[in-house]
Amino acid sequence: MLKIVIAGGFGAGKTTAVGAVSEITPLSTEEYLTEASAHVDSLEGVEAKQTTTVAFDFGRLSLPDAPVPLELFLFGTPGQDRFVDLWYDLSRGAVGAVVLVDTRRLESSFTPLSFFEDIGLPFVVAINQFDGAHRYHPEQVRTALELPTSALVVTCDARDSNHVAGVLLALVGHAVKNASAGPARPAATTTLQDA
Repeated sequence: MLKIVIAGGFGAGKTTAVGAVSEITPLSTEEYLTEASAHVDSLEGVEAKQTTTVAFDFGRLSLPDAPVPLELFLFGTPGQDRFVDLWYDLSRGAVGAVVLVDTRRLESSFTPLSFFEDIGLPFVVAINQFDGAHRYHPEQVRTALELPTSALVVTCDARDSNHVAGVLLALVGHAVKNASAGPARPAATTTLQDA
């Protein structure tokens, strides 16, 4: 059993990815956006968005035919920066993270990327290919996000279960490779309760 965090900016497709691949009905904490959040949650580039995750999403995926049978527990984070304290708790015990990137709002990717770099958790960058959005090559996105060559950058469609499963397997392989390469920086243990 492995715990995986699915993160990314507001509207990057985290809830969609968990729902696309989960073999159980996913737990979702989606709530409707209201006028009260209009000054905090910019809808520029995602004007049709009507809901947002307010705690986390949870799904499960069993991969019995993988080289080593796996059961993945998926935790989708809320995307807004004001929830970063919750990301610590959701990341505790995770093998790694998928950072979904929306190229229409690339700037929203910097906070989750910095977060996982800072706590030393292996991650994969998955460029979510939204309908109507310009398609960028992964190397262009790597350059724009100032990622090292060691960072794994892939493309996916968060609505497609095969794409999402492929990204999850890529993350597991990347995390195993990082673990066998030697110890990374120790993960931060600070949580909201420590503050």
